[in-house]
Amino acid sequence: MSNNQLRDALIFPDSDRAFLEPHLPPQNATFSTTKTLPFTTLTFATSLDSSLALSPGARTVLSGPQSKAMTHFLRSRHDAILIGVGTAVADDPGLNCRIQGVGGYGADGLQGQPRPIIIDPSCRWDFTESSKILSLVREGRGRGPFIITGVQSPPSERKALLERHGGKFITLDAMTTAAGEHRMDWSVVLECLKTEGLGSVMVEGGGTIINSLLDPSSQHLIDSVIVTIAPTWLGQGGVVVSPKRRFDARGEAIPASRLTEVKWYPFGEDVVMCGKIMA
Repeated sequence: MSNNQLRDALIFPDSDRAFLEPHLPPQNATFSTTKTLPFTTLTFATSLDSSLALSPGARTVLSGPQSKAMTHFLRSRHDAILIGVGTAVADDPGLNCRIQGVGGYGADGLQGQPRPIIIDPSCRWDFTESSKILSLVREGRGRGPFIITGVQSPPSERKALLERHGGKFITLDAMTTAAGEHRMDWSVVLECLKTEGLGSVMVEGGGTIINSLLDPSSQHLIDSVIVTIAPTWLGQGGVVVSPKRRFDARGEAIPASRLTEVKWYPFGEDVVMCGKIMA
């Protein structure tokens, strides 16, 4: 392992991994071949007031070093990691796994490196050769991203750049909401990822993606929820995880969703909550 890899690599000991196993994609070929959609894990870090960030596009550190290493371990256990275009534009993310012992961080090839997936309905992400995600591909420490868009003919220069790095654009039908926002059908997106040979996907954010997946029409697609809760309040005006409210047959408001099979794990100063969406 080079000095550069040693500097960047994260260590997540076996003793800290056991509690996560029941909430991760099963590691057997039968499960992967019989399930019609990818095993979908929703995971994110939140404050005590359910905020992901101080404001849209603002980098906000919530989880501690142990939780950060846990996130990268989770990435190593999924075939793909998915974010929305807002996060891609704001953060210039690497979307790779830095756990010591995976490909690029001690092992040959790209074993343990997830495929980055970016949901970009209107082809808004203007990535370049110097974008972190592509730089990691050239260094042999990450995979080329798949960008899911509603644009039939993505910009040719970006398309060529993406393909040179082992990625590609995938065009799916996009919907336009009453507010003029572009949305993808989650069932169609997950079916597409399964067709691409991705048996599991870890959805990390941002707020628009998380709230969209937690919508009552889509939340049944989530197999596992892993949330890191940091001991801090960000205050009003943050980017909040709060799916649309549901209403019963009488028109009265009811909870949007509830988790079942819930387990709480203290982890450094944070708490990690794992569960499943109640059917």
